[in-house]
Amino acid sequence: MLSKNTVKFIKSLQQKKFRKQEQAFFVEGAKNVTELLRSDYTCTHLLYSEKFADAQPELLSGFDGEKVRVLPAELKTAGTFSSNDQALVVARVKPNLPVLVSSGELVVALDDIRDPGNLGTIIRIADWYGVKKMLLSPETADLYNPKVLHASMGSFTRLAFEYVSLEEKLRDVRVPVFGAFLEGLSIYSHSGPAEGVLLMGNESHGISPELEVLVSQKLTIPSFGGAESLNVAVATAVLCDHLRRLRQAGKPV
Repeated sequence: MLSKNTVKFIKSLQQKKFRKQEQAFFVEGAKNVTELLRSDYTCTHLLYSEKFADAQPELLSGFDGEKVRVLPAELKTAGTFSSNDQALVVARVKPNLPVLVSSGELVVALDDIRDPGNLGTIIRIADWYGVKKMLLSPETADLYNPKVLHASMGSFTRLAFEYVSLEEKLRDVRVPVFGAFLEGLSIYSHSGPAEGVLLMGNESHGISPELEVLVSQKLTIPSFGGAESLNVAVATAVLCDHLRRLRQAGKPV
């Protein structure tokens, strides 16, 4: 039976201060729950419906935490999505460990990305292009915000994250730093390098002046229409695709 205390606990995790206090977060929906249960995160509570039990018997039997079979209406009460009729899981926040930036890989760094939907989408895009590490400025949205996790569609389970002063971090790296700017070298003219740190700036103000001086290659996506700019997640996808193409082209046949 689903207790009122469990519902109260899960609902409190919608707020950052309680996620920080409890060092816990939750995801909901079959896709995100399945991804999280299969990851290396420590999961503590699982609410599941008959539909989820029928679809994922092995995941259910292998879960060691507190699990409660509930009605779809109870999932909607505990979570944030009215369409969730399968499952909700609570997990422990991972410690904010240093991310090593090495040569031969692409790392995405986000400077003050405030919108949770944008952050979640960028995480999903990074995962699509094989990015394994992400650096986040302290002002960037909280990774464990339910909207971030939902937008990432489980991709957050496959990346390592570090919230860190990007100015201090990027001063120490020994790889190229690519910056997205409206003015810069067209990606159509850029032929390399293709590995390093891809730095994306704030939705309204772009990359901060403190970080601009650390960018070794400014890149721009040419415009052929009348739009002022691209959404930061869309721009990240275009630049990741460009850099991935260069990396693929440089591999021996």
